[in-house]
Amino acid sequence: MTPDSQNSTLNAYFQQQQTPPGWFDLLTTMVDGMVRNVGQVESQPFLRQMGEALAQQYPLPPSETVGELEANINAQLWQFNWGFIDLDASETGLSLRHQALPVSRDDEQQTRWCHAFCAILEGLYAGWLQGQGGEAHVVLQRERLFSLTDVQFRYHNPQ
Repeated sequence: MTPDSQNSTLNAYFQQQQTPPGWFDLLTTMVDGMVRNVGQVESQPFLRQMGEALAQQYPLPPSETVGELEANINAQLWQFNWGFIDLDASETGLSLRHQALPVSRDDEQQTRWCHAFCAILEGLYAGWLQGQGGEAHVVLQRERLFSLTDVQFRYHNPQ
């Protein structure tokens, strides 16, 4: 899988903005090392925990509507320079489509980075939604990978 090839100029812009040399290189090296040492599946719970810890460190203000929740999440993502989301509520759950995900500058690491970053986002979004009154038994998980920069998550009751 590759970044969204239809918007290569846009992707290059986001990549330049989102992946500053040094800090991002250190982070991707750490994540890559962890995944290589313990495996992709085995690293997922730890990465989700890191996302949950980040949600506690950066809580969202209370949201009264889905539109307000979307705006509050996007305001925080804007500060992180991590792209943006669109929320879609239905009777069966909440879809979160995250676009403009930061992408590794190393082509060989892009897929591994995307999977790792999605695990972090699963924890982050789950933590934020629980902070808004969500129940612990409601699951947030990646539902679809449109590209390495465009991912859909689903928040729903698995029963």
